[in-house]
Amino acid sequence: MTPQRTPHVLIVGAGIAGMSATIALRRTGAAVDLIDIEPGWTVSGAGLTITGPTLRALRQLGVYEEVAAQGYVGEGIRVCGVDGSHIRDIPTPMPAQAKVHGSGGIGRPVLYRILSAKVLACGVRPRFGTSVTRIVQDAGGVDVTFSDRTRGRYDLVVAADGIYSRTRRQVFPGAPRPHYTGQSVWRMFVSRPPGIDRRHYFLGGEVKVGWTPVAATRMYLFVVERTPRRTRPPHELPAALARLLAPYGGHVGDFRESIGPGSEIAYRPLETFSLPGPWYRGRVLLVGDAAHPTTPQLASGAGIAVEDALVLAEELARHRTVPATLQAFSARHEQRCRFVVDSSIEIGRLEQRQAPPHAQTAVVERALARLAEPI
Repeated sequence: MTPQRTPHVLIVGAGIAGMSATIALRRTGAAVDLIDIEPGWTVSGAGLTITGPTLRALRQLGVYEEVAAQGYVGEGIRVCGVDGSHIRDIPTPMPAQAKVHGSGGIGRPVLYRILSAKVLACGVRPRFGTSVTRIVQDAGGVDVTFSDRTRGRYDLVVAADGIYSRTRRQVFPGAPRPHYTGQSVWRMFVSRPPGIDRRHYFLGGEVKVGWTPVAATRMYLFVVERTPRRTRPPHELPAALARLLAPYGGHVGDFRESIGPGSEIAYRPLETFSLPGPWYRGRVLLVGDAAHPTTPQLASGAGIAVEDALVLAEELARHRTVPATLQAFSARHEQRCRFVVDSSIEIGRLEQRQAPPHAQTAVVERALARLAEPI
């Protein structure tokens, strides 16, 4: 790629990381091809907690107003005991120049609709049901063979294909595989009672319980449980979740009573891995969960995926060559991503040890303060 020529970029994966990269790179003038192995935009999980730094990243991406209008934005996290009593509030301040609230939430399908509309408005039409079967690099570019037997040559390939990334297996054959952290998470949508104006944690019991508002009348409830890795048939989920919530008071008790055979509950084990840097080989860069999958304790996985996109686009606009761009990206953003992963894992370990609430929330407060600093 020369400074005078428009860079041609392939983005593998049309999730949050891939869509954000498409939007950000199109603003630099790059030509972007976006592919995904799924037949269309698919969404798993219930809701998404959004920290202040993530809201700042979404503003820089150009979608903050839509997120605020269609989701929830507010301030602070309320920490409660198992009986529902108020212990303390964790402040979530953001710098005034960020022009965002300190906390938020949104349904994953809603965020996907917002981002996918922005992708289409950028003039990019994703190719669904398509994957990469072969990658061959040379000094000047990357030759890619696709599952439909078509081929393309690119200046840069951005792998945003998730924790089980096929691209990572091709380009980083010795990369560690995802491993189970010892915890699983339950999620379900519940009604948002009047007066609930912020995120909540309920700490001090055998499991961590919490909720995040995601709209004017909706929240999502989550439970983080220490357990051997297991699969649970969907028909077992309602009764099992109700049992976990049995000791908890306040509104949690109301939500427990609403659980029935028809309740839609998402359950998944938490996995991660630590990939030595840099997260690129030649002209292929891993972003999002393909590079730095994190557990949800700090609610920043989606945020750093959006930041990946912003930093990559800024460095490409600044340097205009792929090697210099990737070196600058790694130097600028890799340690921040590792901090999110490490802090999330630390909180998870404290939860598994049933550490006192103040020990758990201290890590959250320190991490959010650091992430509020400029990207």
